[in-house]
Amino acid sequence: METLESELTCPICLELFEDPLLLPCAHSLCFNCAHRILVSHCSTSKPLESISAFQCPTCRYVITLNHRGLEGLKRNVTLQNIIDRFQKASLSGPNSPTESRRLQPQRPYTATISGTIAGTIGGGGGTSGSSARGSPATSSHSHPHANHTNHTNHTNANHSPAVVAKMDPRISCQFCEQDPPREAVKTCVTCEVSYCDRCLRATHPNKKPFTSHRLVEPVPDTHIRGLTCLEHENEKVNMYCLVDDQLICALCKLVGRHREHQVSSLTERFDKLKAYQVSPGRVSDAVMEASKTSAAQTLENNLTNLVKRNSELENQMAKLIQICQQVEVNTAMHEAKLVEECDELVEIIRQRKQVIAVKIKESKVMKLRKLAQQIANCRQCLERSSALITQAEQSLKENDHARFLQTARNVAERVAMATASSQVLIPDVNLNEAFDNFALDFSREKKILEGLDYLTAPNPPSIRDELCTASHDTITVHWTSEDEFSVTSYELQYTIYTGQTNFISLYNSADSWMIVPNIKQNHYTVHGLQSGTRYIFFVKAINQAGSRNSEPARLKTNSQPFKLDPKTAHKKLRLSNDCLTMEKDESSLKKSHTPERFSGTGSYGAAGNVFIDSGCHYWEVLLGASTWYAIGVAYKSAPKNEWSGKNSSSWVFSRCNNNFMVRHDGKEMLVEASLQLRRLGVLLDYDNNSLSFHDAMNSQHIHTFEISFLLPVVPTFMIWNKSVMILSGLPVPDFVDGLASDLQEQQQQQMGLCRQESPYLTGMKTCH
Repeated sequence: METLESELTCPICLELFEDPLLLPCAHSLCFNCAHRILVSHCSTSKPLESISAFQCPTCRYVITLNHRGLEGLKRNVTLQNIIDRFQKASLSGPNSPTESRRLQPQRPYTATISGTIAGTIGGGGGTSGSSARGSPATSSHSHPHANHTNHTNHTNANHSPAVVAKMDPRISCQFCEQDPPREAVKTCVTCEVSYCDRCLRATHPNKKPFTSHRLVEPVPDTHIRGLTCLEHENEKVNMYCLVDDQLICALCKLVGRHREHQVSSLTERFDKLKAYQVSPGRVSDAVMEASKTSAAQTLENNLTNLVKRNSELENQMAKLIQICQQVEVNTAMHEAKLVEECDELVEIIRQRKQVIAVKIKESKVMKLRKLAQQIANCRQCLERSSALITQAEQSLKENDHARFLQTARNVAERVAMATASSQVLIPDVNLNEAFDNFALDFSREKKILEGLDYLTAPNPPSIRDELCTASHDTITVHWTSEDEFSVTSYELQYTIYTGQTNFISLYNSADSWMIVPNIKQNHYTVHGLQSGTRYIFFVKAINQAGSRNSEPARLKTNSQPFKLDPKTAHKKLRLSNDCLTMEKDESSLKKSHTPERFSGTGSYGAAGNVFIDSGCHYWEVLLGASTWYAIGVAYKSAPKNEWSGKNSSSWVFSRCNNNFMVRHDGKEMLVEASLQLRRLGVLLDYDNNSLSFHDAMNSQHIHTFEISFLLPVVPTFMIWNKSVMILSGLPVPDFVDGLASDLQEQQQQQMGLCRQESPYLTGMKTCH
């Protein structure tokens, strides 16, 4: 049945032929499909009536039309009769395979039809007959001109869930004229309309051609109509363009911009994507290989990224929710603390108010008591004075001489005494007792209260590089803080600087950090550091509200100080008392022989008294008038009976009269240097595997060895005339530090490459 159905399928609509036309090439085509092909060629300058030919979609044969157009072509009556019989046989039982296929959703092109259409439009060779439609799509609905069965077969059929959606009680009849419309009971797939029971009986009687219409449970309109083409109105999409990754219709492939593109059926594309996305572990290797298209990979990557992004967003949202909850808890805690603190302040003010009020009352009582006593004294004096005045006035009125003389003297004495003692009798009045000098001034307290606010973490302190000092094993760090009064303490953190520029990740690696807590001053000296080593320092300002870090500061300890070791000096070298100067002395001195002492003819050398196995160290050699010397470093195992640089364990910069050279492992290379070289700078960067020499007077670089150090090294010095002086423990000069930084950056860029020792030119003269 399926083979027969494929032979009865139109290559354009992919459904059973409807009113088929018999083309001159012996192929058939639906009348409506042929009309659609003609319409697709129409334009404003080319109307439908003027089109006189079109190509057969199966074999690309050019069909010429007469003045009647499509009506001039013969109807394929035989094919129509076969289709009618086929449909009648297919509908004889509801469980027949064809009936089930008819009730499934429309299937687009299969691979054979896609290739046929591509060959028809794109210029390839076409196929004919059944081979052109060898794997057709099944019809999505029956056609009105087909034979029919009764309504019962349609309404009670077992419909595929891909087409028949679950009944939605909200789907209304689309044919009702009343408002609101009644609820739909069936949806006609052929008409693409949902009907209520009354409208269904009126529009679909149990007669031809309506008995062939497919009736399903009510479904939304969009489920029946499906997706339509974006370029051709009312055309359903039924294939997938693999070039543009786009859903297209049959016209897009026949006459549209996709006619040269490779297409695939929707089912095939769906199966591939599903197989690759859902169960890649369960399909065969061949299917997996076929399904790994660019679109599938893109979809998988996007889906994976989306799932990962969703997981990240969920985690982020959970963190944000947790932070929100913490904000709520902290806010409630701080609000309660605010109320508590303010209540305490109010209680303190209330208590102070009571205390001051009591003091005022006590002062008032004392002052009033004193004033009352003064008033009583004044009243008493006033009474006495008034009595004396009255008595004196009476004496002055006495006319009897004897009586006047008798009382006048006594009265005169009393008045004189009263006048003389008037200052004593009249009490002093203290104006301070009137509270005029008493005042309540709370302006300072008011200002403090107005400035009440919650405490915040202090501003980050700032490390003052220009104030910091260093020795070979100590660094003193100085810093300043804008919130010095609000800082409870400081915390100093430091670690060895490894060249890492991402300070955040460096700071997060807490294992390597040393911490000095509870510092009360704004400076601190760190002891026990490695000499000639860069360190990273942070300062943290702390109070009850939190802490903040300063910007990182890179500080460096000075080079390791050293002196000449007398135990290593050649017997024909004289060392100064401070062991910083050595001089060639031909007179043989009595010195005990030791394994570490330079010996042998011409090996007039001495070594420093320190072995270096880390850090960056710089020292200078004052050459004076010497014109024959060799300065460098060596392993402890370097031979002492030959020149430095003649073996693989030593590296030196040497001068032989007017020639300057560098020497290692017996190989020499001439270098350029000034004949006026008087101060040689030596930079040993053990951590970065380099040894460089510089003209310290002229700030010029002379040469750099790149060495993969395996053992600790010791500074070595050889002279054959005059004397040299050593200056060690020096800070690295700016011009040398800049060159070292550039070299370090170059080495970081070349990480992963095998580091080799510096090449030497061959054929150079050897100085004897």
